[in-house]
Amino acid sequence: MSHQNNRVSTRPLIAGLLLGATALTSLPAFAQVANDGPIVLEEIIVTAQKRAQRLQDVPASVAVVAASTLDNRPGTTIEGLQTLIPSLNFRKGGTSLDSSLFLRGVGTINFAIAAESSVAFVLDGVVLGRAGEAFGDLYDVERIEVLRGPQGTLFGKNASAGVVNLVTKRPGDKFGGTVELTAAEGSEYKGKVAVDLPLSDTVRARLTGFTGTYDGNITNLYTADPAAKKSKVNGYDRKGVRGVVEWDASDALTWTFIADYRKADDDSLAEVIGTSPVAGANQAALLSLLSGIDLKGDKTRQVRHNEASLSEEEGWGFSAQADYSVGDHTITSITAWREWDIWGQRDGDWLDRTAPYVGTAFAQLHDYGPQDNRTFSQELRIASPSGQTLEYVAGAYYANSKGDRTFTRDTTICTASTLAIDSTGQRPCLPGASNYVSGTSSATFGSKSETIAGFAQGTLRLTDQLSAIAGLRLTHDKLEAYHNRVPSQAPIDLPGIRRDLSGWVDKASKDNVSGKAGLSYKVTNEVATYATYSRGYKGPAFNVFFNQAANQRNLIKAETVDAYEAGVKSELFDRRALVNIAGFWSKYDNFQANNFDTLNGVVITRLTNAGEVSTKGIEIDSQLRVTEDFNITAGLAYTDAQIEKFRDATGVLTSARKGEPLPLAPKWKLSVGGEYTIATDNLPVDFHLNANYAYTSSQFSDLGNNPLLRIHSYDLVNVGFAISDKEDRYRLSLFVNNLFDQSFPIQIAPGGPGSALRYVIPREADRYAGVSLRVKFGE
Repeated sequence: MSHQNNRVSTRPLIAGLLLGATALTSLPAFAQVANDGPIVLEEIIVTAQKRAQRLQDVPASVAVVAASTLDNRPGTTIEGLQTLIPSLNFRKGGTSLDSSLFLRGVGTINFAIAAESSVAFVLDGVVLGRAGEAFGDLYDVERIEVLRGPQGTLFGKNASAGVVNLVTKRPGDKFGGTVELTAAEGSEYKGKVAVDLPLSDTVRARLTGFTGTYDGNITNLYTADPAAKKSKVNGYDRKGVRGVVEWDASDALTWTFIADYRKADDDSLAEVIGTSPVAGANQAALLSLLSGIDLKGDKTRQVRHNEASLSEEEGWGFSAQADYSVGDHTITSITAWREWDIWGQRDGDWLDRTAPYVGTAFAQLHDYGPQDNRTFSQELRIASPSGQTLEYVAGAYYANSKGDRTFTRDTTICTASTLAIDSTGQRPCLPGASNYVSGTSSATFGSKSETIAGFAQGTLRLTDQLSAIAGLRLTHDKLEAYHNRVPSQAPIDLPGIRRDLSGWVDKASKDNVSGKAGLSYKVTNEVATYATYSRGYKGPAFNVFFNQAANQRNLIKAETVDAYEAGVKSELFDRRALVNIAGFWSKYDNFQANNFDTLNGVVITRLTNAGEVSTKGIEIDSQLRVTEDFNITAGLAYTDAQIEKFRDATGVLTSARKGEPLPLAPKWKLSVGGEYTIATDNLPVDFHLNANYAYTSSQFSDLGNNPLLRIHSYDLVNVGFAISDKEDRYRLSLFVNNLFDQSFPIQIAPGGPGSALRYVIPREADRYAGVSLRVKFGE
């Protein structure tokens, strides 16, 4: 089947929205009216440069999602942010370990335990050792800042494509809180409670708890053991708690202690087989094993699995932040410890019968095993006061991270059978009438990494309008990886497992100098421009995976990027409108890329230094306050991410594949949203309407321009209606996501039965409605 979709009917709408987006784009903040004064936009304060600043004063492309936006979209996750931030994309894997973020078309489809993502995730000032730690529900969020482009000067080596900086809410100085309950189709239920507890004049606390369950969006047709298998899969059962304590120890010293814990038991990710097995001798037999599944590409919603696909996570962390004023300067120390444990299990043959026919084409593969991660980090920095001729941030950073994984694969094939060949042309197998051979192979592997860095970045005001920007980071990385495999004891070779031993340890170290330089010019009080150059870096890696051979353990060299960005930031019409525009061009050397490959008869992803790639484009972020009660936001991103030079089979860089697009890098993305409040005079309630439109152009799941792996373009429309009392202490919301029920995949992979295609279908690929009740209590 074809995966392309021209969507002719939506093109006029998209063209009109694109024109509108040049004047309006997505920075979710709200306007305010001060003492019946003029309607203006609310000031947006960010910490993108490790100090509190007005967004309009930051000479970089930064998109912000405010708490109010998330409050109006119940159930938003990190995955859902890609409909609010056009240059952000999300790759959903079988577990959080295999998922990753992309910015400006650049990211790492990262399965290797000794490799890092290209987009760093920062939680309350702490860089997470594994980005997958953050891929859960968003709750108690103050704001999310998305810093696009290399951020290596201030945030380090795993920010070569950008940073997602999540800031949670801080305690209030009066008792009060919020209770929120949400229910949606598919038996999805969520609950959240947050309470502020002032413990004394100098100590404040905030405690938040959440829980959520969901049956899933895919039907499992396997019925041999109905008591043990759910009919719906790709659901979840999650819960967690977060506590924050602020202590004003003195006039000069403030401590902030944050602890969080979460647990997730997800029966996911079950990939659907959406196309027919490739024509051949086994096609009819495989089709019979997929009976009942409506093979309709990304519209497929059934699987046949006799092994549940599970992802069980448990994570917790603690951080202590001290902010100490020394004269006009502030010294900040952040000490953090985080642990994240995950167990994964999947049906790797996508069939619900054990080796149903003779031959390796019908092998059963079941995979399972845990991964444990531990990270300690310490940051110490000093920040000069704002508003001075020279403003700067300087500091040192240390991180020590360790991860260990045990991966086991069970494989069974039928080698002979006394049963007659059936109508499919193959010889079926059944216990008692057939000969089965099983084998198990298990590998324990992991990595240790240590990073030491010193950094500084400053802005020097040359005139009242012109400023110079300079930054430098010195980084020393040490990396160690190991691999030990217990081989299969099967008497013959079996698909997907090896019969050889492994036992190796490899080490690497790397020193790097990265930095930033640029100029900013304030044209007027409302309009500023900037131009910057950034040098980014991602540390070395090892491609460590379960089934690798000794000759596949080569070092993946460090990735570097040279990035240029120029932009305009403006507040227009007496601060009723905000328009920020950024143009960028970046070139990556030794780009660390994963692409699909076949090893021991099973499709895998292989991490390599693919070569040189580039990304260029334009981003527009803006907002308009139409009236006191009507807001419009919108965001537009055009991204051209492509190969410049690629390593061929011999490892030589050539230009033969120049121009080939990078995976998960749509050229066009657009988001337009509106919020309208109907304030009544004669009723004790107000009414609230909100809607969001998001467009994503076509993209590929993998390198190679394979038309079978093209994800078609799609549009999403989400709408909501709410009623509240005048003080907004009580709000009842109704919402419909994906109003026009538009189906789409977020990942297409080869390697299904008979080379059929496997699709990852997200929750948002189907229309669903829900209701949410929010109640505020206390002061």
